[in-house]
Amino acid sequence: MTHIITEPCVGTKDTACVDVCPVDCIYGKDEDWEALYIHPEECIDCGLCVDACPVSAIFPEEEVPDQWQKWIAINYEHFDLEPPG
Repeated sequence: MTHIITEPCVGTKDTACVDVCPVDCIYGKDEDWEALYIHPEECIDCGLCVDACPVSAIFPEEEVPDQWQKWIAINYEHFDLEPPG
């Protein structure tokens, strides 16, 4: 599985999650994107990013809250991948 960065990340410039990722699968630190994105095919599901996120925006894909479910597709599509489901 992968982790998904959701709406609370939008507009924040904190990149603590990027710094703790052991496989460098979180992108956008040096980009002018609305949020950071986790590459679903590179994520090893370690969860280190969850604890590092100061705005509680990162969830395991299967635990994304209902109000942010659309962010699963947004994340996959950002990398030109087909969303699950």
